Amino acid sequence: MNFEAVTIKDIASELGISPSAVSRALNGSYDISAKTKKLVKECALKHNYQPNRMAQSLKHGFSKSIGIVVPTIDNSFFSQVINGIEGVAYSKGYNVIITQTHERYELEVLNLSHLILRAVDGLLISVTTETQDIGHLKTLNDKGLPIVFFDRICKEINTHKVIADNFTGAYKATSHLINEGFRKIAHITSSDSISITSERLKGYQQALLDNNIAIYDQYIKYCPHGGRDIAEIENALNELLYSPVKPDAIFTASDRITTATLRFLNELGFHVPNDVGLLGFSNNPLSDLLNPSLTSIYQPGYEMGKKATEMLIALIESKRPVFEFETVTLPTQLFIRKSSKVNKDS
Repeated sequence: MNFEAVTIKDIASELGISPSAVSRALNGSYDISAKTKKLVKECALKHNYQPNRMAQSLKHGFSKSIGIVVPTIDNSFFSQVINGIEGVAYSKGYNVIITQTHERYELEVLNLSHLILRAVDGLLISVTTETQDIGHLKTLNDKGLPIVFFDRICKEINTHKVIADNFTGAYKATSHLINEGFRKIAHITSSDSISITSERLKGYQQALLDNNIAIYDQYIKYCPHGGRDIAEIENALNELLYSPVKPDAIFTASDRITTATLRFLNELGFHVPNDVGLLGFSNNPLSDLLNPSLTSIYQPGYEMGKKATEMLIALIESKRPVFEFETVTLPTQLFIRKSSKVNKDS
């Protein structure tokens, strides 16, 4: 079924008046009589007339829409971020257009092109695990498109950014494992090209150093696709668990890696935490219900989306050019459950 939207010209033709008179009547112009305004509005209502938002954006310089680029919406963390974004955007009269990259650089570039064609007023983005060339983002920023990065950021681009306190979260996680008696702690993380990887790795390493525990490169495993490629996680675990010096605990650095690691450990017959302890970054609302319940670092996803959107709308609606930007760091929380507590409530 073809749907043809009613236009101002259609209304004008039906009423026998000019399109400009219809436009002025719909906008409440003082030079149009009350009788004509009434006729125009009744005709528009009868035909379910909707203004052409794209045309309005070209005329007035805004579309009241925000583009969102996330790796995936089926990740509980990003779902929480989107909830925060929508809550602020809708309250301010903005629509949101959500796109997913599935951790693919070429999709990130393509999605941005589509969003620009939709004339979005601004952009909220968390870059992919593959993104190293940021030329497409620099070009948009240089042309004046308001951009706010969240979670995975590009430090080279001067704009607002909202992140979790990844260093402190990783430091607390590793310190907790050490306090529980673990000493051979491995770290499975995402691509080494994204900001959160380096921040969490530094927190992990600093906790080891502060407790006089050596850092072993063979205990650090990277998953270039951030957990979307399950084989990467499985290979990392096999290398760790069947090495001559098996780790006694694993600290994982993302939602997907954490839950996949727990599943593989159970399938391989390792008892968590008595054979190997587990702690990870995870916003999974089912952490309490997993077997065993999952000790995790929780990131404030909703608050991150809310803050990033507030900052973006402030950029969009600013009457003057903005030259000063800030990076907002939100606190993380450690939730201790059974997966990291040997012989304690296990």
